[in-house]
Amino acid sequence: MIPARVALRLLAIHRVLVRYGLGEFVRATHLYRPLRFVFWLSPWTWFTRRPGSRAERLRLALEELGPIFVKFGQVLSTRRDLLPPDIADELAKLQDRVPPFPGAVARARIEAALGQPVATLFGSFDEEPLAAASIAQVHAATLPDGREVVVKVLRPGMRAVIGRDLEVLHALARLAQRWWPEARRLRPTEVVAEYEKTILDELDLMREAGNAAQLGRNFAGSTMLHVPEVYWDLCRREVMVMERIRGVPISALARLRELGTDIRVLAENGVTIFFTQVFRHNFFHADMHPGNIFVDASDPAQPRYAAVDFGIVGTLDPRDQLYLAGNFLAFFERDYRKVALLHVESGWVPAGTRVDELESAVRTVCEPVFNKPLSEISFGLVLLRLFEVSRRFRVQIQPQLFLLQKTLLNIEGLGRQLYPQLDLWQTALPILREWMHERAGPEALARDLRAHWPDLVEAARLLPAIARRAARQAYDGELTLRTESAGLEDLRRELRAVRRRSDAVLAAAAVFVGGVVWLALATQPAWIGWLLTGGGLALLLGRLRPGTGGDIDT
Repeated sequence: MIPARVALRLLAIHRVLVRYGLGEFVRATHLYRPLRFVFWLSPWTWFTRRPGSRAERLRLALEELGPIFVKFGQVLSTRRDLLPPDIADELAKLQDRVPPFPGAVARARIEAALGQPVATLFGSFDEEPLAAASIAQVHAATLPDGREVVVKVLRPGMRAVIGRDLEVLHALARLAQRWWPEARRLRPTEVVAEYEKTILDELDLMREAGNAAQLGRNFAGSTMLHVPEVYWDLCRREVMVMERIRGVPISALARLRELGTDIRVLAENGVTIFFTQVFRHNFFHADMHPGNIFVDASDPAQPRYAAVDFGIVGTLDPRDQLYLAGNFLAFFERDYRKVALLHVESGWVPAGTRVDELESAVRTVCEPVFNKPLSEISFGLVLLRLFEVSRRFRVQIQPQLFLLQKTLLNIEGLGRQLYPQLDLWQTALPILREWMHERAGPEALARDLRAHWPDLVEAARLLPAIARRAARQAYDGELTLRTESAGLEDLRRELRAVRRRSDAVLAAAAVFVGGVVWLALATQPAWIGWLLTGGGLALLLGRLRPGTGGDIDT
């Protein structure tokens, strides 16, 4: 049963899409197919508004629907290989040109958060925003000593708006989990739960400031990436102040070429930065759309990236990190059997999967894309065919990899726009080989030994005492091996309880049957038969009533 609030929100989404003349999107969704009559009977279906092109109407509808829909449009905007040019161009405006909220409101929120007038906190403050995004907007300012900064301010009411749409996503995921055959593999409830953590983290600008500081330490002294400095004294949950970046937006290719920027070096550095973040640092910027990336082209031969907006970052479990690196490396080296084996070992496919069949399927999809630049690869087709393979072999979606997959889509989309001749495989392969060598080599072993040396020393110190105690218990016949778990003990207790309930039900049934037999044989006195029948019936009803533990299957 869909809650009333969720049903009303779904109706509102339907209304906005139809009002902007996007009814074909509504009619195409599985959600509305059982309720086609709702679409045709809705009054706003007859009075659709078509103020501009289809691309502009789509952008305006996403803006009106709120932050979650805007973010969806931002991800789509980087995939020009999957979208018509007019829609891709229009959705690109969602990256930093969402309608702003008034500068006076931003000033009031800053003063409320920091407890002082803006005139005291800053030497100057521009109420006209530099950029406006789905969750926050940015204003230019200077500190009292003249340093240039930007002030990021959270939009008012964001928690309530996002909470409402998350409730809708959770309700739809539960419906899919219950009724959709593919749900066991695609795990919609877990994917939504993972997304919820990500989007809610964006609402805490102190967390974003911490992410920026960590990323800055990871790339300290780097000639490839600059991370702006955070001014911690001026940061709160709703407000963040950081160094102002002066650079060319990554999407301004004409301007970069005009400055003589080496686009090939820029593209290769982008791949290097991504794989370094994911595997060497295990801490990656996961919102890499063009509105968040700038280029310092002061040295055109060695251009340098500058990143902003650190609200979404990702990390990987060490086991997932190792499996992913192995998969990438095997894929780049065309070792498809290893790709199949890693999928089985990681548990991403059912245990009974035939490795040779999975190997053949992966080879069929991936082999045609090698030795080709991005401009000649249809990643849309590759993704579609890989999805078909995953469905055939029941590959389970890994919600913990959601951010990495999203970032990979962004990176590939950026690479296609920036330098379509980029050989992605040859750029990434040396980085992965070096990382795997460092992880498995003697230096990694020595590093791990140094890190765990205190624990090893303590274990060695305790080992003689443990051995003496075990030997003494064995000699006295008191040594036992504990092989049961807490879960096993809980199961044993439950079985004992079920047995007791079963015995009680059988006893009550026997009393009831005895009373019926007494009455049927007209045995005197009759009141004993009635007493046995009534008492047995009362006991049975008491045991079988819901909530009393009587709903047993034994």
